[in-house]
Amino acid sequence: MTTEITSTTELTEVRQTRQWIEQIIVELNFCPFAKKELVNNTIHYYLSEQKKLKLALAEVFEQCLYLKNNPQIETSLIIYNPGFKSFEQYLELVDYANELLFDSEFEGVFQLASFHPDYYFDGADMDDAENYTNRSPYPVIHLLREASLTRVLSTYKNPENIPENNIALAQEKGSNHFEQVLKNIRNS
Repeated sequence: MTTEITSTTELTEVRQTRQWIEQIIVELNFCPFAKKELVNNTIHYYLSEQKKLKLALAEVFEQCLYLKNNPQIETSLIIYNPGFKSFEQYLELVDYANELLFDSEFEGVFQLASFHPDYYFDGADMDDAENYTNRSPYPVIHLLREASLTRVLSTYKNPENIPENNIALAQEKGSNHFEQVLKNIRNS
């Protein structure tokens, strides 16, 4: 079962995901382009209750079609609850979703970004602050329009420094800061 989200729907998962975007992604400028989409209400939230890989992949494909058919929507966030709580299972989903983009001829059209409550970078300790650049209240696959991403990156000075800058800021803020923000969001 899945739930299509409109801008007037206030499901807990969507509200908390939006708070995470506002309080971490936008406020800390982890993505310098997210504020515009948040303000313009061009983010599509899609709540998935899928736990099975094949069904979840079908939804990724459906969301690609949704974006293709709705050019006024810039990006789609597929929020998984209760599925893919295991980070390893989630990474498997992301790998197959990337293959799906290629096999469906959506490669070059859409790009995936991945976020998970237990996200950690290869080589990083689980409690390293840098992991919070990709930690979210729920497992999320973020579908982005590649043409839009290319366009905004071309106007941004030194876009290759964004990940390094985010890691440095996360380390400056510290893990405790992010744990508290995410705890507050989950309890809201």
